Amino acid sequence: MNIILTLVFMAIIGALIGGVTNFIAIKMLFRPYKAIYIGSWRVPLTPGLIPKRRDELSTQLGRTIVDHLLTPETFKKRFLNEEMQIRTEGWIQRQLKTHAFQSSRSLKDWLEVANQQDIDVKIESKLDELVDRQADSVRSYIEGKTIRELMPENWKAEAEVKIIHGVKYGIDRATDYFVSFQGRQTIKTFFEEFLASRGRFGNMLQSLLGESRPIVDRIQPEIVKFLNSPKTFELVTSLAHGEWEKLQDKKAEDLLKEFDFSPTLDSVKQYVRETANINGRLGATLAQTWPTGLEWTGKHLTPLVAEFIFQQGEVRLEEALRKINIESMVKEQVDSFELSRLEELVLGISRRELKMITVLGAFLGGLIGLVQGLVAIGLNI
Repeated sequence: MNIILTLVFMAIIGALIGGVTNFIAIKMLFRPYKAIYIGSWRVPLTPGLIPKRRDELSTQLGRTIVDHLLTPETFKKRFLNEEMQIRTEGWIQRQLKTHAFQSSRSLKDWLEVANQQDIDVKIESKLDELVDRQADSVRSYIEGKTIRELMPENWKAEAEVKIIHGVKYGIDRATDYFVSFQGRQTIKTFFEEFLASRGRFGNMLQSLLGESRPIVDRIQPEIVKFLNSPKTFELVTSLAHGEWEKLQDKKAEDLLKEFDFSPTLDSVKQYVRETANINGRLGATLAQTWPTGLEWTGKHLTPLVAEFIFQQGEVRLEEALRKINIESMVKEQVDSFELSRLEELVLGISRRELKMITVLGAFLGGLIGLVQGLVAIGLNI
């Protein structure tokens, strides 16, 4: 009976020693929070392990997180993958659809949001300036050049043909006119005006010749004959060619000085403004101006934007992480924790395991006490 009591007593004492020892060891990880002094002598094992090594712990924790947890590869794998890129494209497209293509704002409203006022007036002013610049460019180009130098070669060949056709056309129309009744009347009028302009001599001739009808009957065929004569055609053609050559040798700027182009330029400006219809275009919504815009952006713009964002994200990720300095952030946060809060955090995570360590210490202590009891009994026998 004494043997059993001895063994039980030794096991209980060993269990208490083991359990209490482990419990105190766990508590000494955090307690005491501050060093305890007796006079100038610091009590050993104070403060606790974690408070004493707090700076090293926070530094090592920050380094561990940066080196093994929040690495650039981790961020790339988690955020810069194909699935996230597809989601980003969808998000961008939805924003464009909601805030741009389904918006009732006109293009002018969007420009005013961007602090661009009176943009229609500015655009029309730029169009006027464009017309003026083009006119100045033409003047500069033709300055000092003759019509011959400015005219394309194919125009010159065509002009030669047109002159011949023009002369023939003019002679034919003149012949038809003088053959007609109106032509006859014109000849009669010219003849009578001619005689009248000669004063007495003309009156004398008119009295001698009598009526003008016989004279007109003779003059009319002669005029028609003259117009249909090949020599007349050659003469008129030669004169036309001569005038054409003179015109080609004339300075283009001298020729233009004879015309006032201001009304023409004003008309061109007005035509350009009306054709551009700036007010009408700016008054329309984006969807009205660009009906296929949403589909086009979904195929061509949004994928490029998302790809650019992710490419830049990969390029700038390591630099951004260095600037963020996660290691320093973790260290500062851990250092800012109150020790009681840090203790609660650690124990809250591993409370069950720490209890098992205490129980294991009690179990091992009890087992060691039992073995000691058996050894002691064996030695006494």
